[in-house]
Amino acid sequence: MALRSDWLPALAAFEAAARHQNFAHAAEELHLTASAVSHHVRRLEARLGVALFQRHARGVALTAEGRELADTAGSALADMEDVLRGLRARREAGPMVRIATLHSWSCGWLLPRLSGFAAAHPDIALSIETGFALARFDDSGPDLGIRHGAGQWPGLASQLLLQEDLFPVASPALRGVDKVRKAVDITKLPLVADAARQGWHDWFRAAGVRGASFVERYRFSDSNAALSAAALGLGVALAREHIVAPFLADGRLVPLPGPRMRGRWSYYLIHPAHRRLRPPAQAFADWLLALPKE
Repeated sequence: MALRSDWLPALAAFEAAARHQNFAHAAEELHLTASAVSHHVRRLEARLGVALFQRHARGVALTAEGRELADTAGSALADMEDVLRGLRARREAGPMVRIATLHSWSCGWLLPRLSGFAAAHPDIALSIETGFALARFDDSGPDLGIRHGAGQWPGLASQLLLQEDLFPVASPALRGVDKVRKAVDITKLPLVADAARQGWHDWFRAAGVRGASFVERYRFSDSNAALSAAALGLGVALAREHIVAPFLADGRLVPLPGPRMRGRWSYYLIHPAHRRLRPPAQAFADWLLALPKE
């Protein structure tokens, strides 16, 4: 049985009456008369072919069928109210820009600078959505994306945002870190890796370390998690310079001896090539591209 729109007033009246266990109180909430609420409920009972209330001289009480419908109707109407409240709040908050990016880049680089955008554009709200998959830029998708790669994605316009260097870091409290004098000494310590395609093998090769064995004790899918593990003293992480900056600033991690290796891939600002950015999204893109690249 399809739920037609003309059921909604009757369901709303029934839900209020079930919650109050009183037609008069439900009528007051809905700005109706008690007889109108009673009419809606009787109409609903007639359509369903079941009694939803037991009526007696002292008032009304839900039947078993009424309790079942009241639970479902109350939950459904509450969910609708939450959605409507969110839509109203979004409208009142002003334009919203949705940005799809990586958790590690968001935490390590974007968040420390975001107050600058808020100060320059107090009327623009931001939704930061993190994940590893490349976002779908359809009508319901994000306005912009920040991705790590070679800079070419079919159907997307890309602008270089940041290049990066990679270098080893560790907690100053890591056992044995005080004995590290050169790159080969790092092979004697437990290593922390992330899921990036450029990792410890590449760095040791760039450092001229040949033939030495090493152990990647921990591997994380997210670079920020790998840095957090290193900061807790679990091992040496191969850090990305822009993501590691907060860890270096507060002393949780320190750089170790060895070269800084230029990353094979960079961070790019992307958006659909066939579609002009909305003015709020363009404002965020302009702000992001104008930031110093330190």
